[in-house]
Amino acid sequence: MNAFPPPYTTPAAVVDALRVHGCAVLAPSTLASLCNVRIDALEAWRAGWDDLPPDAYLKDGGRYRRRRHGCFVQHGDTLAQVAHRAHWQSEDYNALHGGMHRWFEPLAPALAADPAWTRLVAGLGHVFAQVRDDGDWHVEAHQFRIDTTDGIGRPTPEGAHRDGVDFVAVLLVGRSGIKGGETRVFEADGPAGQRFTLTEPWAVLLLDDHRVIHESTPIQPADGTGHRDTLVLTYRAGAFQGEN
Repeated sequence: MNAFPPPYTTPAAVVDALRVHGCAVLAPSTLASLCNVRIDALEAWRAGWDDLPPDAYLKDGGRYRRRRHGCFVQHGDTLAQVAHRAHWQSEDYNALHGGMHRWFEPLAPALAADPAWTRLVAGLGHVFAQVRDDGDWHVEAHQFRIDTTDGIGRPTPEGAHRDGVDFVAVLLVGRSGIKGGETRVFEADGPAGQRFTLTEPWAVLLLDDHRVIHESTPIQPADGTGHRDTLVLTYRAGAFQGEN
C-alpha cells in the first residue's frame, strides 16, 4: 500500500491551520524556524530512544512499547521541570488505560537540561498560545519507542482518541525497518478526516485536542524487526490532568 505524504503547512499558515482545521503538519524546517532550534541539536537526542524502559501498563499484554515521561510548566519563555509525577488520564479520554496512575521512568536529566529542549517545548507553546491563550501551559513529555518484538506494534492501542488536554504535538524522531504507522486525524464532531504517514525525522503533527481525534495505525516489520520513535508533548492550561 502506498503511503500518503504529509500535507505540510507553510510556516506562515500554521496558526491559521490550527484555528480553522484543528491541526497542522510541520516539516522539520518549519519546526526549526518556529522554535528557533537547529535540527542537528535535536538529532543529538536520538540515542536516548535506545534507552527507554518497557511500558509495564499495557493491558493487552504487549511488549511493543517503551517510554519515559516528564512534566513541566511553561510561563512565557520560562520552562520549569516539576517533581516527577504519575501520568493520569480519565477513562473518558483513554478507555483502555484511563483511571490509572501510571508511573514511568523520568526523562534523562541531560535531555531536560538541554537549552534546545526549552526552545523546542516553549516554542511550540507559543504557537499554541496564539490559537488559545489560557495562561501557563502544563506540559507532559513522553518519549515513545514502538517496536515489532511481538510481530506487530501499536502506537495507539486505545484507538482513535483525544488526550484530555488543550493541544498535542507528535514529533517523529525516526522509523526503521517497518511498514505502517499511518497517522489519521478526524474531526471530533464531524465527518472530515485525513490520513498520511510521517517519514522525515522531526516532522510534527500539531493538534487542537478539543476539536480533533487522532490515531496511528499498527506497525509491522518490513525486514526482521523494526521500530518507530516519537516524542509526544501535551499542553494543558491551568493544571495537569488529575489536578482539576
